[in-house]
Amino acid sequence: MDLHLKGKHAFVTGASRGLGYAIARALSVEGCDVAINSRNLASVQSAAASISAETGGKVVALPGDVTGADAPERLVHQAAEALGGLDILVANAGGPPSGRFESFDDQTWLKAFDLVFMSYVRLIRAALPHLRQSKAPSVLTMTSYSVKQPIPNLVLSNSIRSATVGLTKTLALELGSDGIRFNSILPAWTETERVIDLMAYRAEVNGTTPDEEIQKQTKESPFGRMGKPEEVANAAVFLASPAASFITGVMLTVDGGMYKGML
Repeated sequence: MDLHLKGKHAFVTGASRGLGYAIARALSVEGCDVAINSRNLASVQSAAASISAETGGKVVALPGDVTGADAPERLVHQAAEALGGLDILVANAGGPPSGRFESFDDQTWLKAFDLVFMSYVRLIRAALPHLRQSKAPSVLTMTSYSVKQPIPNLVLSNSIRSATVGLTKTLALELGSDGIRFNSILPAWTETERVIDLMAYRAEVNGTTPDEEIQKQTKESPFGRMGKPEEVANAAVFLASPAASFITGVMLTVDGGMYKGML
């Protein structure tokens, strides 16, 4: 299938590693010009060079912390200027800390809110003028299957990512008349650096090893394994692409059957 992504312009945040990197790479494979962001200059430059060397595509590295109040607007404008426009925004950020409800103070909640929700609000707001000039504008928010099935010891993520899903669905309705599509990917446990860190935290809490925790988690999937970043990326790229032109307001769970609900 031709996803009609050749010559399109995409900006992916949180893309020096993990799911963000996998999505940026997959977009570049499909012929997109891509701008990628990360807080660490060396990391994002290395990621951009790696993707470009593999695909031969244009990949621009934009360092910056999206939790800052002014950074999202600056980064979006830099991406649009460097690429010559913006067709796709993939709002992605690392997750907040693990822990139970009573272990977090107000400041930790507010930092998590800035990371997982307000960064997306600010990125989307900054991107809208550029997306309105696109013939195939699309926004993809990266959330988690925890919005459907809360994950133990992830109260911050479980709570705040649900707000992002509400935002995504609302904007699909509000801005559909402008032709802008809004969808969300809800990944489950995937083989990323963050998941390894979460498994290490579980092992510490439970008095086990990270490998034992990984084995317990993989049993939740009928496939008996975690997902691979490229598997999530393939779904994300399709949903963001013009090939999905009549799909908006969708919260797509990419979970290998780990979510047990009917809806």
